[in-house]
Amino acid sequence: MSPLLTTAITVTLVLYVLAMALGLLRLMRGPSAQDRVLALDFLFVVAMLVMLVLAIRYDSSMYFEGALLLALFGFVSSMALAKFLLRGEVIE
Repeated sequence: MSPLLTTAITVTLVLYVLAMALGLLRLMRGPSAQDRVLALDFLFVVAMLVMLVLAIRYDSSMYFEGALLLALFGFVSSMALAKFLLRGEVIE
């Protein structure tokens, strides 16, 4: 792996950790439930991106499969939380 790619991956991971810290701060301090759901969805997206960067770094397809599962669970959980906030129940 080239030194430029290694540096780019390291910088990217550091910036993703910073983004996750800010998202976690919004999740904890969000003034409303909608802000917290949006922050949780943001954390799912950033975690998926971290897994994709790690897949490139370690040249492993297992990270790609994990990122796909994380995206699926993030979407389903966001939809369930949004439905709960709108109607007060998830299963009708």
